[in-house]
Amino acid sequence: MENLLSVPIKDDIYYVGTNDRTTPLFEGMWPLPHGIAYNSFIIKGEKNIIVDLVRVNTVSVYLDKIKEILDGEDLDYIIINHMEPDHTSSIKAVLDIYPNAKLITNKKAVALLESYYDIDDNIEVVKDGDTLKLGDREFTFYMTPMVHWPESMVTYEAATKTLFSQDIFGGFGTLDGAIFDDQIEFTKRYLEESTRYFINIVGKYSQQALKALGRLAALDIELICPVHGPVWRDNPKRIIDLYTSLAKQETIDGCVVIYGSMYGNTEQMAEAVAKGLVKGGLKDVKIRDITKTSNSYLLSDIWRYKGVILGSCSYDNNLFPPMDYLLSEISHQRMKNNYWGIFGSYSWSGGALKTLKKYMEDGKYDVLETQPEIKGSANDEEIETLIAFGEEMAAKILNK
Repeated sequence: MENLLSVPIKDDIYYVGTNDRTTPLFEGMWPLPHGIAYNSFIIKGEKNIIVDLVRVNTVSVYLDKIKEILDGEDLDYIIINHMEPDHTSSIKAVLDIYPNAKLITNKKAVALLESYYDIDDNIEVVKDGDTLKLGDREFTFYMTPMVHWPESMVTYEAATKTLFSQDIFGGFGTLDGAIFDDQIEFTKRYLEESTRYFINIVGKYSQQALKALGRLAALDIELICPVHGPVWRDNPKRIIDLYTSLAKQETIDGCVVIYGSMYGNTEQMAEAVAKGLVKGGLKDVKIRDITKTSNSYLLSDIWRYKGVILGSCSYDNNLFPPMDYLLSEISHQRMKNNYWGIFGSYSWSGGALKTLKKYMEDGKYDVLETQPEIKGSANDEEIETLIAFGEEMAAKILNK
């Protein structure tokens, strides 16, 4: 009989993940306009095994899926690759039904199991490179610390060439009917959401991500089962290449202009700068209003574009507060491989450009020497200066 709730993947591996369309912000800060999927997998055999769990707010449908696959059989093991609550907060509900299930995880996760869920027994600890035989299945575990928590690991089954990759290779967005990469138009929505997910969640740990990707490169992988986003069975190389490019912060020839404006004068400056960028030969130019755009998208743009121009009005002798917050987030992300430009405006007193200059100097950013500052509304001559400033950035990006 066909499974009504779960999806068979390969050789008695089943998808039992859930969709969350109600949570507005991931980790309380990253927008989820397309929701998010929490992926979980059951492996049937001599022993029944769950790999990764789901967030507790979707637990009712999750338990129904587990029951459908197990069909009255017991659950023998739960492999926990990552302790973040969007992948473990349903554990109490699962153990209430299957109290004999043994937990398989690493030493660093054990402390989190106790602090989050008061669980400290029936746990088997694995180390980096350990291979464990569970019934007729055999798994090898690889530690991937700080991708993006210290206890993170991945699980590999050589027989099916399957990598259970936890947050690595994940992405925002629900899985709407389809769960596999060959069932979706990846470039229409999932590419942007996977890119934004990496930059928002993993980006600050890109060096650790590169190390993990280097280790996993030696594995023969035909199937990738991440805890968010599609399951990769047709072209797993596609998501591996995307994550590798993002981890290296390989930029594209374009520029994002991010401005903060109270009364429209700084916005006018941004428009002139953008005109100069296009006049200088750039075809990929984006203007972002910092008051209307979440940092989630701004950080994603900054990570991907070679050129970044920040423009701010002055506010109480200082930087416009939303721009100040963005600067703190940029510092956390450890941005590199960008060219930077800055400009400012003021009315009765300055402060914005002065703060931007200090930030660029302290961070040793590659910033253009031209740094326009205008009092009030820009006149014709100042507009020409701003256009030339945009042309200067375009020339630097295009190496002219």
